Amino acid sequence: MPATRRLLVIAAVFAAATALPVQAQVQAADAPAASCRAQGAFARAAYTSVEPLTDGRVTFRLCAPEASEVRVTSTDIDPAIPAGFGGGERGLIMTRDAAGLWTGTTAIPIPADTYRFNFEVDGARVPDPMAETFSRERSGINSTFEIAGPEGAFQTYAPAVPHGAVTRIEYWSAAVDGKREAFVYTPPGYMNNAERYPVLYLVHGAGDSADSWTSVGHANYIADNLIAAGGAQPMIIVMPFGHTPDRPGVNMLANTDFGDDLIANLIPYVEANFRTINDADHRAMAGLSMGGAHTLNFGVPRPDLFGEVGVFSMGLGLGNPGAIADFEQAHAAQLQARAAMAEPVYYAIGTDDFLYGSAAPTLAMFERAGIAAHYNETGGGHTWINWRRYLADFLPRLFQ
Repeated sequence: MPATRRLLVIAAVFAAATALPVQAQVQAADAPAASCRAQGAFARAAYTSVEPLTDGRVTFRLCAPEASEVRVTSTDIDPAIPAGFGGGERGLIMTRDAAGLWTGTTAIPIPADTYRFNFEVDGARVPDPMAETFSRERSGINSTFEIAGPEGAFQTYAPAVPHGAVTRIEYWSAAVDGKREAFVYTPPGYMNNAERYPVLYLVHGAGDSADSWTSVGHANYIADNLIAAGGAQPMIIVMPFGHTPDRPGVNMLANTDFGDDLIANLIPYVEANFRTINDADHRAMAGLSMGGAHTLNFGVPRPDLFGEVGVFSMGLGLGNPGAIADFEQAHAAQLQARAAMAEPVYYAIGTDDFLYGSAAPTLAMFERAGIAAHYNETGGGHTWINWRRYLADFLPRLFQ
């Protein structure tokens, strides 16, 4: 190779070699910061979205690089996560790092129990994308998490305890001319024997859905643990959808649609498809909030159908004193029949519940009718923390 050409080649190679570090530096300077997003089609993001700390506080995390404001919201965890009732502070404010990961830690511990929550991302409610458990509402969905501890053990899955099964059923309701759903708990051993069982019809509240008594209420685990300890009779628990299709000008409680469906369609379906004992002594009804109203309207006046009833966080007469007189007049004979029964009406409410004012007039109505009542007054408000405990207190009283 001529000397001149050799020099040109050497110069070109040297120039390219010396340029590489500069180019690499430019590329490094232009490269985006590491992202909190999972890298790869099937990769899992490398963070924990809900982390209980050793001191009882809880840290929440969410990957949202493009978000401007993120907070944790819940109506179950106040005051650790303010619910914002009455216009106060709402939610737990989170802070963003360079990778787009938002983090927030409660200032105070969260007691052992089960909770629903969501993230609010720039004003939009977003379930936790890293969650493994969820709970439906009437519309929308919540993420859930559980803090383990002795206080919540009664409603926790216990590996050493025999467990029942929860089945989702669909049935046609002529009463509302539509397809309906319910969740049915069958006790441990149901699938391995030919026995028949008593049945509790257990109804959720106005903000909830048919899955709520299992997804956040843990009714199945509460029953499992009580049955295993000999504290409750093995039973079937039917959890209906408490809402019925909207009708113009008709309040969701001021109509008989739910009761018509329950009595004419759901109960016959359950009794045709599950091994039930089909008499009032082995059939009970209970519910929380709206479900408590359904129990007052369609359970208490039907002692021929439901031998035992339970009302959680609901009463009559609050804001409408005439409602109790109307109820007594409309159901005079049925209340007299209920009074002749040995089993008391179970009635539970918290002193901080916004419906607490309805308790005294409702209990007074029972007393006037000669109906015995077991009154369980607790602290706390209109929350699942109370309702799970009411159920745990109610189940051992059934079918004795």
